[in-house]
Amino acid sequence: ELATALNDRGQVRYLRVEFAAAVQDFTAAIECQPGFEVPYYNRGLVRYRLGDFDEAMKDFRKVLELNPQFEDAALSLKQAMLDKEEKEKRGY
Repeated sequence: ELATALNDRGQVRYLRVEFAAAVQDFTAAIECQPGFEVPYYNRGLVRYRLGDFDEAMKDFRKVLELNPQFEDAALSLKQAMLDKEEKEKRGY
């Protein structure tokens, strides 16, 4: 229950554009319940929005390791890979 509550609070913070606090909540949820894939996904989304594609991809891969059927994570991983490649092509 604590992991779910932390994840939910992270979601609220994410929606409020409080990204650092959201990442802290998602990380705390993961520490409470390492097999809970949703906070990895949510943390990956924040990291993606911040342009931290490598860390986002790690989170999305972890989601898929825990739940191979998590389609949104697979799509997000592909998008992060494409965006990282585009960023590198442009040299920034």
